[in-house]
Amino acid sequence: MPARHMALTADLVALVHRQVEDPGPLPDVGYQTDGDYDSMVDGLLHALPEQEDAWLFAFGSLIWKPECEFAEERCGTAHGWHRSFCFRIRRHRGTPECPGLMMSLDRGGQCTGMLYRLPRRALREQLHKLCRREITIKPPNTVPRWINVASDGISMRAIAFVMNRESKAYVGTLAPEEIAEVLSSACGHWGSGAEYLFHTVSRLEEHGIHDRYLWRLQELVAQRIAAGR
Repeated sequence: MPARHMALTADLVALVHRQVEDPGPLPDVGYQTDGDYDSMVDGLLHALPEQEDAWLFAFGSLIWKPECEFAEERCGTAHGWHRSFCFRIRRHRGTPECPGLMMSLDRGGQCTGMLYRLPRRALREQLHKLCRREITIKPPNTVPRWINVASDGISMRAIAFVMNRESKAYVGTLAPEEIAEVLSSACGHWGSGAEYLFHTVSRLEEHGIHDRYLWRLQELVAQRIAAGR
């Protein structure tokens, strides 16, 4: 199949970028403690037989910025979950004045992403690192849990960070046009929403994974940036 050419380019993404200082912890939210992270990791390990390696299901930034050591990678499809820009953020890739949107796994549908095998050795440290990266506030926007993922006809259990619908930041299903409006303008000290979308779609395509939802979003975001958003 011929390579698809994205409408959203690095040059367009650069037009959205701006220098933003980290405002630091937001005053109106609570943050996870060392004990909270210990409980998360203990819960995940408790469900894994001793000596077994763990599999991690990556669907977004963990594909292009995994920040964890893995011994094997393969494609996999999670049934009962789908990618969705479904919660608002006021830090990292947004600000209190111009909130962004972040993607998570929400219930329903299916999602094809990458599976990474995490060796048992140093697994606790790896999971701590992942949980601290993916989860900062409480109640959390996303939570780690074991899900079933199909890969090469085999059903596997893998850890995924999925949406917590009880989070105050959860916005449910938004129209693609509304999401594109946000991603074409929001930026924080980690970068812009457009950059996040660009890297995610680019890396998925490199792995031969075509997500129609994200593909449509990158087209809409590109149109808005090019029009002067």
